[in-house]
Amino acid sequence: MKADLSHVDTWLFDLDNTLYPAESGFMAEIVDRMTDFVERVTGLPRDEAFRLQKAYLAEHGLTLKGMMLNHGVDPKDFHAIFHDMSLDALAHDAALLSALERLPGRRLIFTNADDIHAERVLKHLGLGHLFDDVFHIGTADYEPKPSLKAFERMGELHGIEPATTCFFEDSERNLAPAHDLGMTTVLVGPWAPQSTAAFVHHRTDKLAPFLMDAQLKPAA
Repeated sequence: MKADLSHVDTWLFDLDNTLYPAESGFMAEIVDRMTDFVERVTGLPRDEAFRLQKAYLAEHGLTLKGMMLNHGVDPKDFHAIFHDMSLDALAHDAALLSALERLPGRRLIFTNADDIHAERVLKHLGLGHLFDDVFHIGTADYEPKPSLKAFERMGELHGIEPATTCFFEDSERNLAPAHDLGMTTVLVGPWAPQSTAAFVHHRTDKLAPFLMDAQLKPAA
């Protein structure tokens, strides 16, 4: 069934594993680099560094937050480890570009990554010109999704009206606060069809076909 998104005029998108397919493997390299960083900073064996990384992610919504609070890590040093990553795994998706172009109103990025990473990825995907702004972890004062503070800060900065906003994410738990605020929520990725969370309004394994099929507000 086509999703009825005719009430939406603000389109909010996560970046990694949402605007490109999780199957690309790009996020796996990001995770490997994070583990390298945690291992180097803490001196822990790699398996323990990986467990700590995941524990911080679960507790704070972001590995970096745990590293900042418990190890005094400068976020700029952390984010720098991703700035030379090869983007070859990320392919242009003409269908996604067309699907995004047809969305009426504002398009915004809401990511736990930093501005440099977001700009590199969007430029490589050929999508940067389609978005009005990028709300990144620095703009959020390092308060990551799913923290309600991050959503409130983003909402204040961009004058978000939740009732007319749709949020697309690959992380199920990051959709919960969006739902609580009154946004329409869409879970994206190969795991999405199996989701049973009540706070997820729509689920799709592929973003472009979902957007192309959705019922939108008529053009003014």
